[in-house]
Amino acid sequence: MRKWKIALGTAVALGAISVASVHLLDMGNLSLNAGTAGAAPAPAAFVMPVPVASVVKKTIPIYLDYAARIEPIRSITLQARVPGYLQEQTAQDGADVRQGDLLYKISPDDFQAALDQAQAQVQRDTATLDYARSNLGRGSELAKSGYLAKDSFDQRTSTLREAQASLALNQAAVRTAELNLSYSQIHAPLNGRLGRNQASVGTLVSVAGTVLNTLVQLDPIYVTFNPSETDLTEIEQARAAGPIEVEVLLPGQTETSQKGELTFIDNTVDHSTGTITARATIGNAKFTLMPGQYVRVRLHIKQQPDALMVPQTALGSSQLGKYLYVVGKGNTVDQRLVSLGPTSGDLVAILSGVSEGDQVITGNLQKIGPGMPISPLPQKPAT
Repeated sequence: MRKWKIALGTAVALGAISVASVHLLDMGNLSLNAGTAGAAPAPAAFVMPVPVASVVKKTIPIYLDYAARIEPIRSITLQARVPGYLQEQTAQDGADVRQGDLLYKISPDDFQAALDQAQAQVQRDTATLDYARSNLGRGSELAKSGYLAKDSFDQRTSTLREAQASLALNQAAVRTAELNLSYSQIHAPLNGRLGRNQASVGTLVSVAGTVLNTLVQLDPIYVTFNPSETDLTEIEQARAAGPIEVEVLLPGQTETSQKGELTFIDNTVDHSTGTITARATIGNAKFTLMPGQYVRVRLHIKQQPDALMVPQTALGSSQLGKYLYVVGKGNTVDQRLVSLGPTSGDLVAILSGVSEGDQVITGNLQKIGPGMPISPLPQKPAT
């Protein structure tokens, strides 16, 4: 009897546990269903907005760029042509002078004295010649009458010729003295700029021995550069078509400073460097280019039509080379490997990899990758 009661109690307890478990399970399902019914929908995936630009065709100029140096067309060393004491420097160091301007004076006293002496000798010889001519005229009449011996007549003739030769000699001495006197003033032989004075006032200068100063021509001026022998063919073809325009860019500048024309190509390629010397003549009215200065030059050799142009900001770089991100089907990113051509301002020519009308992505390049969805922004006008 006792065993039967224990078994009955155990069965009742197990039944109560089962009912409680079912009740708890139903409550959990109700709670789960209630939570699912009240939740917000999942957010849509983020799409990166990107600026885009169309690939356009345009005609662009083709340039060859070189490092260059400025050289004067003429550089004159100023020296004295006569000896003497330097009396005055009439043009200051670094002055811009015109041809014929007075630059230096050498003491003229000795040369003035020599001129006066030569002129006096000319006057003396002129008087001597006049007397010899009159004397010969009288002798001619006497010789005809037989009152003058033939020898005496010949002496008068000789005296006249000696007087003529002496006068000619002293007239040449006058011209020499006048030249020496003019050489005591040193004038500018060309338009240009003086350098630093190298002989103080009071210095005893000698003929072609004492350097007074240097004078260089600044307008026009030479720009010398060294194209490679591989570029020489293109340059010669451009020269055959007409004058080649040369643009000069000063250090740190991106805009052309002055323009000129290619005027000289040497006749020999340097075998050690594989380059040839070329030279352009540039107008330099404002004296912004100075001899010895280093600049860059650009040779405009031709025009390239129908070049496919994209902004340089759209270019990316990887181990495989340069690439562009292009808007593909369904507004996804399409990566294109490209080969580059010449640049024109902010644009670069693309030789292969894109077509006219393709939309290239110009911004947020670090935040996108091939196949990603994107949202192209409205295009800005091309520059």
